[in-house]
Amino acid sequence: MYSDSISLIGMPGAGKSSVGVLLAKLTGLRFLDTDLDIQVREGASLEDILQGRGYRYLRQVEEAVLLEIDLNQAVIATGGSVVYSEAAMARLHALGPVVYLRADLDTLEARVASAPPRGIANDTGQGYAEVFAERTPLYERHADLTVTVDAASGQPEDVAARIVQLLSNTPRTRPDTQ
Repeated sequence: MYSDSISLIGMPGAGKSSVGVLLAKLTGLRFLDTDLDIQVREGASLEDILQGRGYRYLRQVEEAVLLEIDLNQAVIATGGSVVYSEAAMARLHALGPVVYLRADLDTLEARVASAPPRGIANDTGQGYAEVFAERTPLYERHADLTVTVDAASGQPEDVAARIVQLLSNTPRTRPDTQ
């Protein structure tokens, strides 16, 4: 069994939840989807939270959830905007490796277009491409490991197996404290 938590970061549509469930099975860790924890806490969907309270409120709730809930020995599929919170990212890094699931804009836009509506915590004036451009440097800065998840990367099972392999070959460089 893997002893650290593994956090997955990336844009909506990158496959954090799909890969995360499979990665949890491979590592013997439990799976957490922080978007679901946010929805349970708020009693509303992400989209409803965004429409009713705005993206800044959703980011505040996301940070609070990540700082309050038990994240130990888990594969954590984070919301796409987690990288705006230095406190949340510090906690995730303290728990274990942070893996950036990177895909190109065309792949992400196609996945998001074919998925049910989802709340994306951004200024309503921003399009998906603008959010992608704004967040990509943040994902890159916070990533301990980057894994490409575009169409040529294979199925989520292949991505999860590749993450396990890469993590087994990568020494832990972050502190083990919370």
